[in-house]
Amino acid sequence: MSYSILDVNAHMHTPYSFSAFDSVQQALDMAAAEDVRIVGINDFYSLDGYAEWGNECAARHLYPLFNIEFISLWQEAQRDGLRINDPNNPGRTYLSGKGLSFPSVLTGEEARMLSEVRAESNRQVGRMCERLNTLLEERKIGFQLSYARIVSDLTRGSIRERHLAKALRLAVEQHFNSDDLRMSIYETLCGKPLKSAPDNIAGIENELRGNLLKAGGPAFVPEEPSAFLPIDVVKHIIEAAGGIPTYPFLADDAKGLFTDFEGDLQRCADTLKRLGIHSAEFITTRNTTAVLEQYASYLEDEGFIVTFGSEHNTPAMEPIRLRTRDNAGGLSEKLREINYRGACRVAAHQHGCDSIEQGEEWIWQQIGE
Repeated sequence: MSYSILDVNAHMHTPYSFSAFDSVQQALDMAAAEDVRIVGINDFYSLDGYAEWGNECAARHLYPLFNIEFISLWQEAQRDGLRINDPNNPGRTYLSGKGLSFPSVLTGEEARMLSEVRAESNRQVGRMCERLNTLLEERKIGFQLSYARIVSDLTRGSIRERHLAKALRLAVEQHFNSDDLRMSIYETLCGKPLKSAPDNIAGIENELRGNLLKAGGPAFVPEEPSAFLPIDVVKHIIEAAGGIPTYPFLADDAKGLFTDFEGDLQRCADTLKRLGIHSAEFITTRNTTAVLEQYASYLEDEGFIVTFGSEHNTPAMEPIRLRTRDNAGGLSEKLREINYRGACRVAAHQHGCDSIEQGEEWIWQQIGE
């Protein structure tokens, strides 16, 4: 049976980590409205949203992909000063898992390690909240932030520095009743005026995060070594959870530059294979169409599963339907086909088979057409 190509967004963060979306329902309503029929949840360190994601996808005749994301440490690359897919931190390596088992099969030591790395990530943000409160007291701003309240009101159990920036913005809006006063408070905290307009919520939160909570900021707290599991351990946890270890490419940045690791695509692909990683993904708004087609086609020809996503892990709300940096109209037909084939391979894996055709059958059965 011949099927048409479906649009896919295989990497979307939800409120179970940090997201532009207020809810899973909002994310999937947007996906359905934009006719994106295959959608992947991809939260940091969390499987907690899987049940809701699956149920809400079924209600909208969407096909769910069950994914996860880690920040790992490639110790050899760190020692050699090699930038992998974090352009500012040599050795720090983002890894995703695609097509994890649902219901979860993660138990024992692997479940404990996942729980602990998530807890350490939360503790680091808690320490930053303490420093942020110290800054609020020193600058005589007139209020303090409650870490417990932020966790209960703004998160689903995982707290990230973006939650702190959001909580700070909300508190300023609550305590000061004019744009001029609010912008003055932000300037007092950041030591310089913000560039964002008073009504640019996403811009304000991004600037607060960048000025206060990132390296060099007064509330920044560096991560403990325990916050980063070695890359081979993360790969093992993903596999134990039934998933496919997946390398997220940065590829070309706004200046057309690549990280040390990704600049030589052949060497990069060969190294990933040696590590036992045979799946790759791209966040398409980072890249030009030409580079994305070059990298994705090459990797698929090398036997990699290739998928694309949008992340949505910042305050900025963007479309669900994917597009590239230089084409706001969407992906080329070549890229749509690669993304669809990759999603069918992940779907096959989720159902315990290797056949891309069988994966496609499962998808079309779910969407009811």
